[in-house]
Amino acid sequence: MDTKEVLSDSLNEQQLMMLRLLKNPMPEDDFIQIRRLAVKLLAKQIDETIEEWENKNNITADTYEQMSKMHFRSHPKS
Repeated sequence: MDTKEVLSDSLNEQQLMMLRLLKNPMPEDDFIQIRRLAVKLLAKQIDETIEEWENKNNITADTYEQMSKMHFRSHPKS
């Protein structure tokens, strides 16, 4: 089994496309810019996921405030 087969089996199509796009070396500044954009996109997705979870579970700023004052071993009162 060659490297190409292993990569095809373990990576999805988007990952393979990104590898093809980045196949050739680029200036360090360009690479840093691409990396920052990827991190920014992932951070946005995390924020959206957390916001969706907070809305679904009725989590508010007050909830976090109350939790911050509780001892970590105490259980929230139902």
